[in-house]
Amino acid sequence: MNWRCLNANHPYLVFLTRKNLTNEDLAIEYESSWNSKKIYKKTGIKSRHIATTETTSQLAARAAEKLFSESGFPKEKIDFLLLCTQSPDYFLPTTACIVQDMLGLPTSCGAFDFNLGCSGFVYGLAIAKGLIAGGMAKNVLLLTVETYTKYIHPKDKSVRTIFGDGAAATLITHEEGDPCKIGEFLFGTDGKGASNLIVPAGAMAMPRSDETAEERVDEQGNVRSLNNLYMNGPEIFNFTLDIVPDTVKSLLVRAKLSMDDIDLFVFHQANKFMLDSLRDKIGIPEEKFYLDMEDKGNTVSATIPIAMKDALDEGRIRRGDKLMLVGFGVGYSWAGCIVEW
Repeated sequence: MNWRCLNANHPYLVFLTRKNLTNEDLAIEYESSWNSKKIYKKTGIKSRHIATTETTSQLAARAAEKLFSESGFPKEKIDFLLLCTQSPDYFLPTTACIVQDMLGLPTSCGAFDFNLGCSGFVYGLAIAKGLIAGGMAKNVLLLTVETYTKYIHPKDKSVRTIFGDGAAATLITHEEGDPCKIGEFLFGTDGKGASNLIVPAGAMAMPRSDETAEERVDEQGNVRSLNNLYMNGPEIFNFTLDIVPDTVKSLLVRAKLSMDDIDLFVFHQANKFMLDSLRDKIGIPEEKFYLDMEDKGNTVSATIPIAMKDALDEGRIRRGDKLMLVGFGVGYSWAGCIVEW
């Protein structure tokens, strides 16, 4: 996605995983327990892209290459690279350093990873805006990329039907004298919910071992080990319904705007049931609320920029429109901002 901070350009993004996993494929694997219609009704997702051999750095680099190719923006002008992921290539070095080399960006370019999930794109915009406002950068490349499916046990229906893999590239630039069109921002964190969306084993708190690889079956028949992704769906749902409406209200107050002033609400594309529940509770008109996950699934930090690109292609975003972006989930972490197209 190519999006100028102060002069909003058309965005470019790439969704790069090769394997497409459909509900029909899952229904065959799960035999009679779940059919494709039941999966769609529960999630609002018909298919999701899966990274098999692709790494996070490869997806990120290909997204960025597409941005440069389609926008014509020269690589040598990038002076900061931000990479948001929770599925890095390695514990160290940072994946952003690897991508800097893959893209051939200047060695004078700053680069770092930040580990955030569903709120990551909004946090990335805030970091980019801060770097530009502080005079530390002029052209920031923000990459949001996940290969969450590599954490998922193939027999865990609770998460396998939801998540997909993908990458988005966003260019944030500053032109002297123009008003900034990114912000106001609002952030929140509640680490008490950390265990409700987690890969328990693999890092320093619980290194992988034969014991962490032991597979268990939960009450719903899902199979996973401590090496796999675990999500407590009901708790995540309750957290979302509790925190997001207040976030929307507080963000409007901070920006001195009303609901009527927002042309389109683009939330983290978690699943259709959750988003429909949020839209209903907040009272957002259906025509002002964007849903975009049928053929992608939940791509974590990449969902919001992917949705923005698709909304633009569909004519749902026009120059001068005000958008509210809200990310929420793993952490718990949440963030919202107002942008003008």
